[in-house]
Amino acid sequence: MRDRREFLKNAGVVTAGLALSGGRGIAEAGAPVSPSQHEPMALGLLIKPFPSLEEKIALVAKLGFPTCFLSLDNYLGKYTPELAKRMNDALAKNHVVATAAEVVHPEPLKWNFLEGPATIGIVPRATRTARMDALKQTSDFAKLLGVGRIQTHCGFIPEDPHDPLYEESVLAIRELAEHCAGNGQSFLMETGQETPITMLRMIKDVDRPNLGVGLDTANLILYGKANPVDAIKILGPYVQAMHAKDGKWPTDPAKLGQEVVIGKGDVDFPKVLEGLHALGYKGAVSIERETSGPQQVEDVRAEKAYLEKILAQIKG
Repeated sequence: MRDRREFLKNAGVVTAGLALSGGRGIAEAGAPVSPSQHEPMALGLLIKPFPSLEEKIALVAKLGFPTCFLSLDNYLGKYTPELAKRMNDALAKNHVVATAAEVVHPEPLKWNFLEGPATIGIVPRATRTARMDALKQTSDFAKLLGVGRIQTHCGFIPEDPHDPLYEESVLAIRELAEHCAGNGQSFLMETGQETPITMLRMIKDVDRPNLGVGLDTANLILYGKANPVDAIKILGPYVQAMHAKDGKWPTDPAKLGQEVVIGKGDVDFPKVLEGLHALGYKGAVSIERETSGPQQVEDVRAEKAYLEKILAQIKG
């Protein structure tokens, strides 16, 4: 894998190509990235564009979404200026705006209550350095796409601010926020493993203006942490991105709650979206459906129609 210095050295090779292809080019160091505009609360789709990125981005457009949220774990170690050009070309060709980029790897990752605290995010010491490096690489790569938001699960942030892992996490998140700021980006913590008030404490203790929240509506329920309607009362002003996802509360203390089709779970989407709209939320509403294949496409179609009705009422 090319190290970051070699990657950035070679990035200039494709600058002209990105401009000619309708890509968004490379921002000056430290300057705000200016991605293509989209309507406030525009619907989007979370995609994992690997290995056939052109097909995945074309599917976003075919389903009628103007935006997408990029999950890039499968591209870690494969970031190149050439890959950035391919993505920019595909996005421009399909008139799709990439609103955020996320990675949670490298593994191991155990999405449960028993092993999750030791394996998820940048809180665990064993994987912290590797995860931070992956996020910095993703920030550098996303800059080539004009993507202004980098998101991840920071992990089971300790409720006790005197826990040594809490202070270590403050320093790690601050370092990541500062790296993203150098690329003109925000760094977003995805909701889930921590209570909203703990995330708010972290935002205030990190004390960086580009640190925000990626609201995953289902995760708050799946992890048994909060009702997303109430979470907005605490975190709403910091929300810059949203995963529209539904789920049911956990009943087994070893397992997360169940993710389900939007409208079939415990998320009150009318109130969530009304709350965000009242706060002036300008980001996308990105559907995330954790299945695959033809059933995923059918579920997404139904979820899109469900959310469109709610958004039409909210926007008047």
